[in-house]
Amino acid sequence: MRSRKKSLMSRSQSTLTQLLQIFPQWRPQMYFKASLTALSHAMEDQVLAGSDEPLVIASFQRERFYRQEAQRYRRIAQKSEQVYVLAAPETDFKNCSQDYETVAFEPTDSLSREWHLVVIGINYASCLICQEKISPNPQTMTGAMDNHRRFEGIWTFDRQVTQQAANILLDKIVDYRPELQEKFLEAREKYLPFDILTTTATPQTDIDNTTWDVTQNNPDPFVQRLVTYLQAGQYKLIKANRSLASKEHKERLINSVTTAIRLSLDPDEILQIAVQKLGEGLGVCRSLVYRCKESDSTATIEHEFLNQGIPSIKGETWPLQHNPLFQEVVELRDALTIDNAISDPRIVNKTKSEKSLQSLVKSCSILSWMLVPILYRGRLLGMLELHHCGPKPISWKEEDVALVNAIATQIGVALIQAEAYANLQDLNEQLEALDRTRSNLVAITGHELRTPLSTIQVCLESLASEPDMSPELRQVMLNTALQDAERMRKLVQDFLTLSQLESGRVEWNIEALDLHECVELSLSNVRARHKDKKLPPIENLVMDELPLVKADGEWLVEVLAKLLDNACKFTSEEGKIAIGVSRHSPHHLEVTVADTGRGIEPKRLETVFDRFYQEEGALRRSAGGTGLGLAICRQIVRGWGGKIWAESQGKDHGSQFHFTVPIDIDRSNPNMATSKPKKQKAKGKRRK
Repeated sequence: MRSRKKSLMSRSQSTLTQLLQIFPQWRPQMYFKASLTALSHAMEDQVLAGSDEPLVIASFQRERFYRQEAQRYRRIAQKSEQVYVLAAPETDFKNCSQDYETVAFEPTDSLSREWHLVVIGINYASCLICQEKISPNPQTMTGAMDNHRRFEGIWTFDRQVTQQAANILLDKIVDYRPELQEKFLEAREKYLPFDILTTTATPQTDIDNTTWDVTQNNPDPFVQRLVTYLQAGQYKLIKANRSLASKEHKERLINSVTTAIRLSLDPDEILQIAVQKLGEGLGVCRSLVYRCKESDSTATIEHEFLNQGIPSIKGETWPLQHNPLFQEVVELRDALTIDNAISDPRIVNKTKSEKSLQSLVKSCSILSWMLVPILYRGRLLGMLELHHCGPKPISWKEEDVALVNAIATQIGVALIQAEAYANLQDLNEQLEALDRTRSNLVAITGHELRTPLSTIQVCLESLASEPDMSPELRQVMLNTALQDAERMRKLVQDFLTLSQLESGRVEWNIEALDLHECVELSLSNVRARHKDKKLPPIENLVMDELPLVKADGEWLVEVLAKLLDNACKFTSEEGKIAIGVSRHSPHHLEVTVADTGRGIEPKRLETVFDRFYQEEGALRRSAGGTGLGLAICRQIVRGWGGKIWAESQGKDHGSQFHFTVPIDIDRSNPNMATSKPKKQKAKGKRRK
């Protein structure tokens, strides 16, 4: 049982650890794989060049590393019978006795992480006892990466140390090859004196000696210089590889940002992706991006990336106009870096702008700051900022600035492409709207013109071809023709009116008006036009005592009349129409025309004011009209600076149309309009 415990302990504890327990004053040194190879070859060449029959013990970690040296050890075996090679098997490596003894240890043995070579001759002794330092992210141990592997250990020509190392390794070997017990005894008797094995050795070197110090034999000066050269070269190679890896990382970052933002045409998504990948790639405390122009006084932070524990400033208002850093970036059209924001003279000065900047630095915990403009052909589109929040300031590297500049350039191109796409979409929507307008115009005008023309033609042909027609029938024919002619006149008039309003060729005659009189006049016009038709009851809720309004009287009556016409058209005789006025603002009156008629679907409340809008379709409607009335109303109300909108709960729930009219403050009491103004007739230039 004790032997079993000793075996398990031997496998779990590294050779270097056991050797340092015997020689605690020795300090291990760091070696690269290339240096170990050079040292091993130098020691092996000494064996091959000598005439001794030395004890040679070599441990190669894995079979793959042993295979590279197998031929060399066949030659060494010709010099001595005491040659032992250890490795973890991978394909055909196993325990056997041929040219030399091979020992296949378990992959879980501590030997799988070690690299050893022990040589003991009659006239010389040397050992190389090393343990690999495992990287947190282990790489495949092949090719160039194999030479970057690092080991710590001891290389010495001290015979006493070498003999103890040989003794430790022979104990490990006998654990796997007990059948070689007699051969081990011969080796110990010949190469390891009894006093070495039974006492704790203390080398004659001072405790401060390094691994290069020896007591009996000095290492070959050429080998020393070779190892030093290899170590220095390896450090340079690692530094170069790190630089290449850093450049590769930055190129990948730029490519990933470019690819990600090119996949989207949404500006907000582009900015969020860019700031996220930039923050993750550079590992900064906070990165943010915002849209701005040179003339902007402030900007709102809408996109940011935060590292763990960093407070968010999303939604904050960022100063620009009184920010000397922003102004400097705009002037230089280049990146600006601040290594220490606490001591930077542009921030610590006591002017008003710098005081606010000082407060910003403190509230956002900014220690180091980078600002990079997002430009496209000299036009400022936005700003990228990187914040380092501590615990100590940092120095921004030139390559970091170049990287952020490259990403800012890509963001600028992507934003311009997104804007171009958005403009193209708007243009397409406008073209589609124009195409719908054209189709509706053709359909409506064709229908509205063809129907009355056909009626007029029939009436006139009847009057011309039938001279014996009774006077009563002749009068019916004439009245029908006149009605349809008036219908055509109104159609043409609506087209001309809308064209004048949209082109801005209308001459407005703004004056102070009594709104009550304008409502009464519009009611008279509506009743006169529909005298032969039974209308739903119209209730006038407009009070006499109202402030005067400023508008063109003719156009105000036109709006009221068209809204009343529209209400009458879609309200049955059993329904009800009401017109009222309310005051929700000291500067405007709100006029409402409400009905209990057909109603409007909520999603169409904005569309009803479009030109040629017909709720039932251009040719399937039950009520006549061109669909221009509400479009004309909107243009008129906008003409005096008012607003117009519709409200409805849906089908068969009636509708309410509202519009605002400015109050004539000069001629009305703004506090309370209870005095009755002098009545005046709504007037204006009549349209021919």
